[in-house]
Amino acid sequence: MARRGNFNMSSTMTGTNGKTVSSSRVTLHQLMMPESANALGNVHGGTIMKLVDEAGAICAMRHAQRPCVTIAIDSMTFRQPVHVGDLVICDARVSYVGRTSIEVSVQVHAENVISGKTTHTNSAFIVYVALGEDGRPTDVPRLELANDEERRLFADGAERQRQRLSRRGA
Repeated sequence: MARRGNFNMSSTMTGTNGKTVSSSRVTLHQLMMPESANALGNVHGGTIMKLVDEAGAICAMRHAQRPCVTIAIDSMTFRQPVHVGDLVICDARVSYVGRTSIEVSVQVHAENVISGKTTHTNSAFIVYVALGEDGRPTDVPRLELANDEERRLFADGAERQRQRLSRRGA
């Protein structure tokens, strides 16, 4: 199957249709309450996954300025448990864009609001596709990369996208 322009090298250039990483960045905070607990008193992983997807989707929609749907979530490993009473912080930013797709990096931290201790609980890369008014995939703005970290994330995202596409074709 032929590739359809998912690797957009012009994303490293500025342009009238480009958007910066900072213009769509999202930080979502949610206090974890007892209704989110499992039998061990930790927050259900699915609750965290939902928050990650919500933060990522808001970020993608800000970038595209269109509705976006989730098409892939790279593996999500839970490094530390999140406890009832913790403040979950999801920090989402665009890491890569293709022609119609947007990859968002989401870092998740849990803060004990009493002690102030914060732990990195998990991270994920989520891919969204922007939808046009006809409900079909539509082009997204290029990504203007402002520093070396953003350029590295973009290059890494291009490689992840290449791997996703090769798995899809297998």
